[in-house]
Amino acid sequence: MTNLVEELLEKSTFPKGKLVCAVSGGADSMALLVLAAATESKVKAIHIDHGIRKGSDEEIELVQQTAERFKAEFESIKVQVKPGPNLESRARSARYGALPKGVLTGHTADDQAETILLALIRGSAWHGLSGMRPSTSKPILKLRRSETEALCHEFKIKFFNDPSNEELIFRRNRIRHEALPLLNEIAERDLVPLLNRQADLLRKGADFITEEAKNIDPTNCKELLDAHPVLARQAIRNWIWETRKNEHPPDLATIDRVLQIAKLESLATDIGGGWRIARTNRILRIEIPEEK
Repeated sequence: MTNLVEELLEKSTFPKGKLVCAVSGGADSMALLVLAAATESKVKAIHIDHGIRKGSDEEIELVQQTAERFKAEFESIKVQVKPGPNLESRARSARYGALPKGVLTGHTADDQAETILLALIRGSAWHGLSGMRPSTSKPILKLRRSETEALCHEFKIKFFNDPSNEELIFRRNRIRHEALPLLNEIAERDLVPLLNRQADLLRKGADFITEEAKNIDPTNCKELLDAHPVLARQAIRNWIWETRKNEHPPDLATIDRVLQIAKLESLATDIGGGWRIARTNRILRIEIPEEK
């Protein structure tokens, strides 16, 4: 075991037992595979083939060869990406739909910083601004992208850079290649560690507020108006998110429109995707969109 592997393992949070890793062929997921193997646990690498770009066969071969090199099992799963807008989101949905529960992913601290900034421009509240929740399914979340690349170079592991990661039509890529470098320049410092620390603080506050908000009935207008506005907003957020089971929680603008209904200033509001919240007297309800 090299010094770099030991150093990175100390900052990682791999669970005990067999480790099933999602390995795309990029530097982060390849480093995830190497570090998983270094724990001396049984390891399996799963590669998802979306079939939406050239070179996917080469990626499969590379991941398989790397898995074999580090004595890991290998499985390639081909998925169909549903037609429609937002290819990035559709590919992600297909990928996570095919991966087994509890699979390990190669998200890093740089990904976390980008996620936080994306949440900020979406108008997210506490939970969104606290980023991805640390867990054993994201064991290298404290590592930097530069560290995963350094590990690949140390072991002479070839990795693929997904061309779509350079396309500025995707908002995350603009955050990565334009916004974050500019913010670093303005701040005259690397903001990734700062954003990660701020996310940790916000997460602790959000967890406390979430627990307190469970004491409020979000369908009861009087209870919402009697509660502290922060707790009332959190109760509404929990209600909508748990009911709709969306990828992202409702933004502040949506939550505030629901509060306006509770204040008897309006009767109903759209909350996205054809869903609505309406009021009868002083009771709120969520209306599910009709199937066409």
